[in-house]
Amino acid sequence: MGKRLRKPAKKEMSFSDKIIKILSNSANKAFNYKQIAEKLELDDTQSRNQIIKDLKILAAEKKIIESEPGKYLIKAVSQDYYEGTIDMTSRKTAYFICEDFEEDVFIPTNNLNRALDKDKVSVYVYNRRKGRRAEGEVIKVLERHKTDFVGVIDIQKNFAFVSTANPKMYTDIFIPKDNLGEAENGDVVLVHIEDWPKRADSPFGKVIKVLGKPGEHDTEIHAILAEYGLPAEFPIEVETYAQKIDTSISEAEIAKRRDMRDTLTFTIDPKDAKDFDDALSFKKLENENYEIGIHIADVSHYLEEGTILDDEAYQRATSVYLVDRVVPMLPEVLSNFACSLRPQEEKYTFSAVFEITEKCQVVNQWFGRTVIYSDQRFAYEEAQYIIETKDDTIPEDISITGSSYQVSEEIVSATLKLDELAKIFRKKRMNDGAISFDKVEVKFNLDAEGEPEGVYFKISKDANHLIEEFMLLANKKVAEYIGKQKKTFIYRIHDEPNEDKLIAMQNVIAKFGYKIDFRNPGDISKSLNQLMADVNGKKEQNLIDTLAIRSMSKAKYSTDNIGHYGLAFDYYSHFTSPIRRYPDVMVHRLLQFYLDGGKSADEDLYETKCLHCSTMEGLATNAERDSIKYMQVKYMQDHQDQEFLGVISGVTEWGIYVEIVENKCEGMVRIRDIKEDYYTFDEKQYALVGATSNKLLQLGDEIYVKVKNADLVKKQLDFNFLRRAEETVN
Repeated sequence: MGKRLRKPAKKEMSFSDKIIKILSNSANKAFNYKQIAEKLELDDTQSRNQIIKDLKILAAEKKIIESEPGKYLIKAVSQDYYEGTIDMTSRKTAYFICEDFEEDVFIPTNNLNRALDKDKVSVYVYNRRKGRRAEGEVIKVLERHKTDFVGVIDIQKNFAFVSTANPKMYTDIFIPKDNLGEAENGDVVLVHIEDWPKRADSPFGKVIKVLGKPGEHDTEIHAILAEYGLPAEFPIEVETYAQKIDTSISEAEIAKRRDMRDTLTFTIDPKDAKDFDDALSFKKLENENYEIGIHIADVSHYLEEGTILDDEAYQRATSVYLVDRVVPMLPEVLSNFACSLRPQEEKYTFSAVFEITEKCQVVNQWFGRTVIYSDQRFAYEEAQYIIETKDDTIPEDISITGSSYQVSEEIVSATLKLDELAKIFRKKRMNDGAISFDKVEVKFNLDAEGEPEGVYFKISKDANHLIEEFMLLANKKVAEYIGKQKKTFIYRIHDEPNEDKLIAMQNVIAKFGYKIDFRNPGDISKSLNQLMADVNGKKEQNLIDTLAIRSMSKAKYSTDNIGHYGLAFDYYSHFTSPIRRYPDVMVHRLLQFYLDGGKSADEDLYETKCLHCSTMEGLATNAERDSIKYMQVKYMQDHQDQEFLGVISGVTEWGIYVEIVENKCEGMVRIRDIKEDYYTFDEKQYALVGATSNKLLQLGDEIYVKVKNADLVKKQLDFNFLRRAEETVN
């Protein structure tokens, strides 16, 4: 037995990696072979001889330094040390993301050394063997990505633990008794990690806020916001400051602006909107051209730089649209009242006014501050009714007033002409290589308590496209106007798609008989548009729409203009939504500064602000997505006895993901719960294969499922597999 246990020592085992780790953890201390052997808890002669040998090899390779005879130090800078980011998996392992490596470096669990998801770290990468994935070890956590976490508290006699629902958070958080605050056992809490002692299995934390009881509606919504560090309300001092702002319309201010109150103006927004960012004005000119104004709430008139209100708006950077509420960027006194372009009210606006021909050529443009008067407010459904029927009477069933009403002939005519022009603009964009993603949005009908009563799909129609095209025109022309002056500006940029992701997508869509043309970026965009058209209305539509969106690069804000691939624009900015996006506020300020003759602004300063805004946009998007998942799980809780037709939307070694056709809720059928056969995952076919029947369960297959478990806290659905759609029920 003794020999068998010592067998590894006879295999010329190397201690090099462990030596590097010991020296790295004490970078300024020199060690001899005895001290290293003691650290490694080795006392046999063979191991000590191997340590001596490894020390000499590492010194010869210049990875360590022999500071004095027999004593060694880690070399200050080593080519095997890299800085990057940790990407945790749900299996307590991670990947190290670093631009120095084409392929991410694998980090085993025991090499994480207290690093958490998205932390910035220093990693030692082991000598890479040909044909094997590189492995690494975290030497130091340089910067924590986050220190606040949401979880459920389990209180013991003298301490507590908080466990999170985040599958990438591999440890619970230890809470000393005097750091419990007001928390009671089982509460959902927000905790702050204060320390992670070297010998402790878990980080030490402190409860900073009690969010409520698990499963309660407000608790879960506040937990989503807290998880992403997003505020639920405004500080009292910010609300107080906002309430004191003078929001009156004065003759003195009007005199400084272009007065467009007599020009026909109206808004088209969602029926439940409260913040009306934009309005359109329409006038036919004597030369048969059209003067079309895109009027945007003049938020920067009220939001002064350097104030606590502006600081708060910048930190938030965006409004957050959760499934049951909006967390606004600006307090309500501005977002829903002073800045909102409400009907029959005079409002200050920042405008882009264009003279446009019948063929949609822009022959003149003007940018500047204006005052407008909105003659009419439409919901998209009402404008759509006018476009489809050309009727001037809005019926009761779609009217936002609750009863039928008549629209003036002037507004009907303007709406129809704007729709006609928008279609020309849209066709031109598509011909130029823009990509059309009209992904179905899931919406919920909620009762007074915020409980989901039903699901419906939001689909973009002509009225949506009308507004979209004129907003795109304003955003494009503002960016072009400043961009051609070569002055610092904030662009909304979108890089070309990731080719590896497109190839992976091609492998999936080929199973449905579709393909992508890879010859050049223009051909890619055309074939993607054709793909979107081909899948429209088919069972695989949502799956392929999702894959296509994921294959795209993410749009972001930057002072470095590379154009916008998805829109096929050389210049593009965000000018049209300053109530809900801080970059638009900065665009307004810069545009006015340059209109007044200002020199180019500080590029580094604005690039930093762009990065912050892009980051906050990403967090808001994640929170919005989580809130939809939460509501989907809540909805399915009440339908546990119902059979649902679903489409297989993902296949993994542990099961299949299934998307319900009628409500787009997605859940998992675990492989062990499919009883009709013994299934295994076939990576090449991207399918589960039955051992006895050889039947496949693959992407796009229709199956019937029933809810097995609906976990509100984890926002996860588990389904039971019932049968394939083609099988008849006996």
